[in-house]
Amino acid sequence: MQLSLKVSVAVSLGPHHEWSCDSHDKLSAIGFPIWGVRDVWSKMWLGLWVVPNNQLLKAIAYLYLSLIVELEGMPLQSTTDCGLETTLMFGLANALREQFSPELNEVNIGPAHCFMKSVHNITIERGWNQVHNKWGTNIKMFWENSAEVYDSSNPVQYELVQWLWPKLIQEELDHFRKVNNDHKPKKMTVSKLPSGVSPHIAFTLPEKYGSENCLQPLSITVVQGLMEDLGGEEFVQFVSPEYAAHAEEVFNSLGVEELTTANIWNVFTAMLPHM
Repeated sequence: MQLSLKVSVAVSLGPHHEWSCDSHDKLSAIGFPIWGVRDVWSKMWLGLWVVPNNQLLKAIAYLYLSLIVELEGMPLQSTTDCGLETTLMFGLANALREQFSPELNEVNIGPAHCFMKSVHNITIERGWNQVHNKWGTNIKMFWENSAEVYDSSNPVQYELVQWLWPKLIQEELDHFRKVNNDHKPKKMTVSKLPSGVSPHIAFTLPEKYGSENCLQPLSITVVQGLMEDLGGEEFVQFVSPEYAAHAEEVFNSLGVEELTTANIWNVFTAMLPHM
């Protein structure tokens, strides 16, 4: 990788030059906030997660580290707004660069993590518009159909919803991410980034578009250790592992082919007597 490139052309370095990260709160009102990461160069969605609290320091840090483990490396730079929930992520990004890519601090490549106003974090902000318009409004509509079957003050019903709805939302987010990453948009002649090609293709074949993979290698074992030090999956799970295992067993016993917004409350009603 050519580390002597100027910051002025950093926008076109390639995949993993910059991860654009942010919280999405359109579903927070019904208890299911989202956090996401999008590659700036390719516009590829790298991760979308429904979490109990997207304003929690350790939850955001855990998701950031889990993506590093999944992709087996870290970006040249991560970018978020100035929220306090990202300060631990900021510290981890700087510490990991210092340990595994200290040479980057000696060249004009920019910081390991950059804070900016949300309106300037445009890659993921534009992505959130797609999430809400193509998917989020439907989720809220079907949630509001719960009035006759769900009593949130009942702890048994509440816990089942805390398992069942995040399961559906995560599956829907995974589907949205795949469809969006495989979608070929129309070509934009003024863009310095790849256009007229799907994010997945650009992300996978950066050399074809005059760029290179900027992913920085590191020790996955070290990162996994940091994840355990944070508390493991505790901060990104809605229910205990024991409850999740039991609920999954009950769900599978029903023979449901696919969990959807159209059948989720019927599934809830069928599962409830067994919880």
